[in-house]
Parts: sequence; C-alpha cells; structure tokens
Amino acid sequence: MAIEIPSNGRSVGIIGGTGLTTLSGLEISGEKVVDTPWGKPSAPLVFGSLQGQRVVFLARHGHPHSIPPHQVNYRANMWALQQAGVNTVVGVNAVGGIHPDMVPAHIVIPDQLIDYTWGRGHTFFEEGAEGVTHIDFTFPYTDAVRHALIQAAESLGLAHSRVGVYAATQGPRLETAAEVLRLERDGCDIVGMTGMPEAALAAELNMSYGCLGLVVNWAAGKSAHIITMEEIEAAIDQGMAGVKAVLERAVSSLGR
Repeated sequence: MAIEIPSNGRSVGIIGGTGLTTLSGLEISGEKVVDTPWGKPSAPLVFGSLQGQRVVFLARHGHPHSIPPHQVNYRANMWALQQAGVNTVVGVNAVGGIHPDMVPAHIVIPDQLIDYTWGRGHTFFEEGAEGVTHIDFTFPYTDAVRHALIQAAESLGLAHSRVGVYAATQGPRLETAAEVLRLERDGCDIVGMTGMPEAALAAELNMSYGCLGLVVNWAAGKSAHIITMEEIEAAIDQGMAGVKAVLERAVSSLGR
C-alpha cells in the first residue's frame, strides 16, 4: 500500500491512556466515528478546543477503557489522527517506575525508548508498499514536543523528570521481577505497554510526537509488596491532575 501523506493542519492530537479517557478542559465541538485502511481506531475522534488550540482527542484503550495494550489498533489510531489534520501528537502513558527517582505519581517526559513488544502491527510500510522504507528513529521523541511539555511542568512547579528511557513491553500482564532487573540492566528508567509502535508510526507519518508519562506503581521487585490495582488507582488519582495541567499549559506551544 502506498502511503499518501496530505498536508497537515495545526491540530494537536492527544492520545489518552489509562486514567485519561476524557479531557475535562476540552471544549468539544464534535465527535466522529472513522474507519481507516487499517480498521477502526480505538474510539471516536473527539474534536474541540483546549486553551484556544484546536485539539483532536483519542482514547487509546477505548471509552470506556476496554482494549488491552497488545490489542490496540495503533495503526488505525495514528492514521485517523493524521487524516484529521493532526501534525503533533502527545501520547499520555501510565508507566511503572524502575529508576529510584520514578516514584508513584511522578511525571516523566522520556527522551529514549527500547521496544520489547512483538506481534503488533508496527509499520505502515508492509508488502505492497512502493519500495523498502527505513525511517531514522535515533531520537524517537520530537525535541520541540518534549521541550513544550518540560517547560509546562517547570512553570507549574510540578516534580518531573525531563529525561528517561521507556521500556515498551508486550502486556497485558505485568513484568516479573527478573524481567525488570533485565530492563534496568538495559538502561531503562520506566516501563509501560503502549509506547510502541505508537511512536514509530508517528514518525512514519511525519508527525511530531512526545510522551507524557505518569508513574503509577513501582515496577515488579522495586518495592516490598506485590503490585495492586488499588495502588495504581491511587497514583492515578494523585498524579492525573498534574498531567492534565501540563497538557493545558503546553498545548498552545505544541500547535505552533
């Protein structure tokens, strides 16, 4: 399949993850159920305005939250956003903390990632595309997007990390303690299940992309107890207000 990339508008795409299925500050102008050559996206596209900036919001796991990480149709999601005129995307991700600084409810804007996923639709350039295409993925997150998110967190006085290595694992199960030790040896600071192939697909479509991570638990073996949903939900309740505030503060810069 040939990839046709139309001229993009100035809309900012926000992909909500666990804990962010809606965006309360979004002045909604409409919703649209769309289809793509790759199937249906996770949820209808929600069009609106956030702090005066045109925004398209998409719930990665569906609304209500029902699609596990390994079954998200990442290609349909990114294609739909790009066709809707989005040229900059912020992916919100709930992650586990590996590095000692990555405590629950902490915000992190990673600068690198390592992909441990498998079996996902991870590229638009499959058999039938015109020639073999290799994208440069040295820096998976766009500097301008990261800078806008970092500046927003700093201006709000929120505790955050401006760098970090995101380990993208398959899910839907959480990792073993031994697997987390391996990730730590590999240099990973946080671990999540939805960071890839989303970032690479954005790059294939020439969209700027950044990750806004919220640590919702210590990774396996990094605390004295097992991971519980109560622990995760408590961290989401504590930290999601900061995530939303960062998005609201950064969105006007992201649309430039």
